[in-house]
Amino acid sequence: MNPFIIRDFETGEPLSKQQVVLFVVRFTASAAAAYFLYKYVDKLLAIVDPTKKQKKIAEEKAQNLLKRLGKKDVKDLHLTEYELNIASQLIIPSDIYVSWQHIGGLTAIIEQIKETVILPFHRRDIFKQCKLFLPPKGILLYGPPGCGKTMIAKATAKEAGCAFINIEVQQLTDKWYGESQKLAAAVFSLARKLQPSIIFIDEIDVFLQMRSDRDHEVTAMMKATFMSLWDGIVSDNNSQIMVMGATNRPQQIDQAILRRMPIRLNVPMPDSQQRVNILAIVLGVEQLKDDVDLTELAESLSGFSGSDIREMCRHASVARVHEFIKEQRDSSSPLRPISMEDLVGASKVMQQSKSSEAPYLFPLNQR
Repeated sequence: MNPFIIRDFETGEPLSKQQVVLFVVRFTASAAAAYFLYKYVDKLLAIVDPTKKQKKIAEEKAQNLLKRLGKKDVKDLHLTEYELNIASQLIIPSDIYVSWQHIGGLTAIIEQIKETVILPFHRRDIFKQCKLFLPPKGILLYGPPGCGKTMIAKATAKEAGCAFINIEVQQLTDKWYGESQKLAAAVFSLARKLQPSIIFIDEIDVFLQMRSDRDHEVTAMMKATFMSLWDGIVSDNNSQIMVMGATNRPQQIDQAILRRMPIRLNVPMPDSQQRVNILAIVLGVEQLKDDVDLTELAESLSGFSGSDIREMCRHASVARVHEFIKEQRDSSSPLRPISMEDLVGASKVMQQSKSSEAPYLFPLNQR
């Protein structure tokens, strides 16, 4: 039997050229129809489940970030779709604009972080001589809003040269059963592949608040998964992973979480001298009139947080812009320097907006 002769499958009779061509045409048409049907169903599923498109975008973003982090061959990392989802929230150290020089008035906290976090990350060679010379596995930054907790976390990641995994609560929640636990596990598996790395959770009290019988089953399982994997990095002396959390409500964090964060740093409202340092940093990029007295101004800003002071300085800068526009001056004319009157006026506006705010109390003691 000639193997090059195409025969009918049922009868065994050889097919004519016309029948062969007809078969090829039908096969091609069927394949094309199947392809376009697949595309149509894929688009339909994207409408029904918009998260599918979001996951694809997150995957592309994650691969770009990993390449910028120095992982040229992303395939060698063998990342799962869950790890790629988490990797889309990576912050590259070179992209972090915040450094120690941008943080005013928190010298004592910065020095403690340099000694307990930065030094162990940079001097791994000492580890061979001292088994206890390790970075802490958990740090909690707590204090009133706007006092620099997030800035400290970013500056720590920049100075340590670590991959900064910024975790958002909504990123770990999924409508499908079991997916949230997989995402929580992916946080630590990704951190292991990218170590040294810092896992940062802002408003950690929302995610890891005190457990109770009223917790949803999915939430309880996600917390349990997160804590068990956290214990894994605590027991691994070779691990270069640290979890850093920030909150203004430390009393609502679960005690089991606090146990895993041995270093707790209170970031308080700035005192008078700290306010002077913050004013000097914020206003250092602007031209000031000779009548500006930062010490006198700082004395009048009792109860102002770092973000309040920055917003006040922005108000003062905007005041001269309004004056510039009101006078209808030529756009080529220079703006006048910021005066003491601008700053005092802006501080009064801020004080009026803050008059209804209640004071914050932080009962958690440092350890």
